[in-house]
Amino acid sequence: MIFDELDLNPELLDSIDYMGFREPTPIQEKAIPIILSGHDLIACAQTGTGKTAAFLIPIMNHILENNPSHTHTLILVPTRELAIQIDQQVQGLAYTLNITSLAVYGGGDASGWEQEKTALSKGADIIVATPGRLISHLNLGYVQFNNVESLVLDEADRMLDIGFYDDIMQIITFLPKQRQTLMFSATMPPKIRALSKRIMKSPEEIAIEISKPAEGVIQAVYMLGENQKMPLLNSLIADNMSYDSILIFSSTKKKVNEIVRGLRSPGYKVEGISSDLDQKQREEMLLRFRARQTRVLVATDVLSRGIDIKGINLVVNFDTPADAEDYVHRVGRTARADSTGVAITLVNNEDISKLNRIEKLIGYQIFKVPLPDFIADAHPRNPDQNPGKSRNRWSNSRRKPGRKG
Repeated sequence: MIFDELDLNPELLDSIDYMGFREPTPIQEKAIPIILSGHDLIACAQTGTGKTAAFLIPIMNHILENNPSHTHTLILVPTRELAIQIDQQVQGLAYTLNITSLAVYGGGDASGWEQEKTALSKGADIIVATPGRLISHLNLGYVQFNNVESLVLDEADRMLDIGFYDDIMQIITFLPKQRQTLMFSATMPPKIRALSKRIMKSPEEIAIEISKPAEGVIQAVYMLGENQKMPLLNSLIADNMSYDSILIFSSTKKKVNEIVRGLRSPGYKVEGISSDLDQKQREEMLLRFRARQTRVLVATDVLSRGIDIKGINLVVNFDTPADAEDYVHRVGRTARADSTGVAITLVNNEDISKLNRIEKLIGYQIFKVPLPDFIADAHPRNPDQNPGKSRNRWSNSRRKPGRKG
């Protein structure tokens, strides 16, 4: 399935395409039609499965189609970090659309409180809030929630685990009884069932199994400093000349250009693909990569879901993906059709939490490869750190490229 098959507003489809999403994830494919139909929904899905877009896309579609003059959707979340994350995703999808949103959470300064007060009283289209902060506003009497059409409880199990049940029930008293209620939870304990019976009407249910990298993908991680990445990457490519199709993912367009410059070689062709290029240029570049005219292709995150090429030998995450599901999707570019392939992720100190999320999603730890001596000695992370050494290059480690370890 592709997003064009989901009966969405053309402007929203353009925005989805601009974000680089080509095909809905399993949770999106199942949840979006149910939400568009107006039914209540309980969805069991882990963080990192695309669940945020699964409820944002149909909600934003309804806002575009009906242009409400009031707050349309309230999204309750357990933490300020998740509130900010969801608000940023709304802003990304709504970049070319006339949809407003605001994150309401504790810990900000006085100006943040006033901004929240203005939005809550005048009505932003989508409000993303932590329960405690929202109740502080509700108790002052200026919040306009009498026309809210959708309530979303994201990470509902976590909200209940940390004691937000009473807060949720109090907030619901400020909402219309006639509304759509959506509940997303990583697990389905009895307390979730009990809550759903109190606040939902005949909800439909879906559960999504977590995707895992294919068995043929040999995965490895290097723990290193940012200044060690390019020397190591050049070494990995030079040491594996039999690999004629290498895909490298980076987090920014600027870094794509830096990586391409750092990898330039008279022996093979390196190209960088990003949203700076028009569609024709990207298609021509992908054709050269498919035909093995280009050995190394460097791509931004925004294009990671749109690249579908068989026979890729090596995938390198130059930057650790923030979204664990993106990791699974990226490494799935190799080892297709029962073949084998190698996926390497470069992890610096700031990325350790991202790696932890990835390992939690896939259910196991990824093999950590010691840095070769010449990288550790010539390019130390900083004078106060010993990055660890190995006499062996990665190709001589106990998990060799191209073979099952």
